[in-house]
Amino acid sequence: MITVRGVDIRVGAHLLLSDLAFHISPGDRIGLVGRNGAGKTTLLKALAGEDRPAGGTIATTGSVGYLPQDPRAADPAITVTARILSARGLDLAVQRLRKAELAMSNAVGDAQERAMAAYARAEAQFQAGGGYAAEAEAARLAAGVGLPPRALDQPVGELSGGQRRRVELARILFAEHDTLLLDEPTNHLDADSVGWLRSFLLGYSGGLVVISHDRDLLAATVNRVFHLDPQRTTIDVHNTGWTKYLEQLDLDERRRTRERQTAERKAAVLNAQADKMRAGASTAAAAKNMARRAGKLLNDLEPVRRTNRIAKIRLPDPVPSGRTPLTASGLTKSYGGLQVLKGVDLAVDRGSRLVILGLNGAGKTTLLRILAGREQPDAGRVVHGHGLRLGYFAQEHDTLDLAGTVRQNLAAVAPGLNDGEVRNVLGAFLFSGDDADKPAGVLSGGEKTRLALAGLVHSGANVLLLDEPTNNLDPASRGEVLGAVGNYPGAIIMVTHDEGAIEALRPDRVLILPDATEDLWTDDYLELVSLA
Repeated sequence: MITVRGVDIRVGAHLLLSDLAFHISPGDRIGLVGRNGAGKTTLLKALAGEDRPAGGTIATTGSVGYLPQDPRAADPAITVTARILSARGLDLAVQRLRKAELAMSNAVGDAQERAMAAYARAEAQFQAGGGYAAEAEAARLAAGVGLPPRALDQPVGELSGGQRRRVELARILFAEHDTLLLDEPTNHLDADSVGWLRSFLLGYSGGLVVISHDRDLLAATVNRVFHLDPQRTTIDVHNTGWTKYLEQLDLDERRRTRERQTAERKAAVLNAQADKMRAGASTAAAAKNMARRAGKLLNDLEPVRRTNRIAKIRLPDPVPSGRTPLTASGLTKSYGGLQVLKGVDLAVDRGSRLVILGLNGAGKTTLLRILAGREQPDAGRVVHGHGLRLGYFAQEHDTLDLAGTVRQNLAAVAPGLNDGEVRNVLGAFLFSGDDADKPAGVLSGGEKTRLALAGLVHSGANVLLLDEPTNNLDPASRGEVLGAVGNYPGAIIMVTHDEGAIEALRPDRVLILPDATEDLWTDDYLELVSLA
C-alpha cells in the first residue's frame, strides 16, 4: 500500500503538482493519465522512492516494483534467466548450486563429503526461494512478454533495447511485489504479449499504477483513473473504469458549459438592471448589490480549463541530394555468439520510404545504428551518396545529452541558430520559459521524444532514420508526428510497431529481418506490424 499526504512535485523550480493526497490499496488498478510533461513519470518515480517529493510524505507498506520507461542498466554479462531470478535473490542461489555441483564432480574422499554437504545447503537455499518451480515460472513470464526460449541463456548485453525492456518487465512481475508501478509497460510488446499482460494485470491482487498510451490496456484493466492537471497543479481522482471515466469527462465538460452560460446570462441581466438603477439616489444601493451578485455568480464558476497546447511538429526541409543518397551491402553483425544481421543489402533512393519489420531481436535497431554510423558492421559497408545528410531518431534517446539542458541539446545540433531562434523552435515543441533550462535527464519519455525530433528540424536531413518515433507520445503529439511523417518530402527508413505510423509513412518497400528479404510494400504486410 502507498499513502500520499500533502505531496508537492517539482522539476527544478517548476511546481507540477501540489498538496496531493490519495491512497493506493490492494486491488486498486489506477490509470495515471495526462498530457506529456504533466508529471506522470516524475510522480511515479516519487511513489517508487527514486525521487523525493518537494513537500509532504509518501508512506509505503509492503514491497514496490517499479518499471521505468528506460531499462535499468543490468550487468551485460548476466543471463536473462539469472536477471529475472535476481528479483527474488535466486540468481545467487543458482550460482552457489552450480558451484557446488562442480566441486562435487571434481572432489574425492573427505573433500567430496564436504562438497556434498555444501551442495545440500545450496539446494536447500534454492528450494526455499521457490527452486525449480521458480525457474519454470521465470521461463513462463519470459514467454508471456514475448522472449523466445533461446534468449533465456543469452547474456542481457546481447539483447536489443526492446528485449532488455521485456526482461525488466518479466523481472518485475516475477518479484511478486505488493504494489506495481508500470511506466508504459506495452512499449516494445507485440500484440500477443500485450494481450498476455492485460490478463496478468487483471488477475493481479496487489495495487497497480500504470502510465500507458495504450487505451485498450487502460480500458481492459483499470478501475480508477487519476488525471493530472498541470494548469491547476492537482490530480482529479475518478473512482471508475476507463470507459466511464471518458463518459464522465464529457458530461462534466457539458455541465461546466451549461453552468457558465446560465451564470453569464443571469449576470448580464443583473448588470443591465444595475446600470439602469445607478442614476437614482434611492436605487443606487440596490444597483450596487445587483452588481455584487452578478460578480459573485461569475466568481463562483469553475475556472475555464484551457485546451492543452499541442506541439507543432515538423520535419526538416531536406537539402538536395543525388538519386541514391544511401546504400549498404553485405551488412553482417554479431554480438557474442549471436548473429543479428547477415548479408543485408539496401539502396535508398531520393524521397523513397522503407519500413523495416521483424520480431524483437531481429536486428532492426542495430541496422539503423549501423546506417547512422553509431555502430560498425562486422562485415559489409555503408556508402554515402552525393549530398547525403542523415537525421537519426533513436528509440532509446541516446542521441540526447542527458546532463545538458533542453536548450543546450538543441543548440548543439543546430549551431547556426542564435539563442532566440533556439527558444522559438523549442517553444513550437512545447518547451517554453524555464522548461528550456531543464536537464534532459529529468524529461519524461514523451518530452525526450519531442526534444529529439526538435533536433532534426534544422538538420537539413534528406534521409531520416526513425526508430519507434511515436513511442511515449500522447495522442495529440502522436498525431502531429504522423502528420509530419506524411508530409516530409525526403527519404525515410522507419522501424515501428505502430500501424498508424505505417499508414502515415505510405512505404514503397519493406525489409523483413532477420532474413533480409526486401519486397514492394502491400497492405498484406500490415498484419506483421503488430505481430512484430
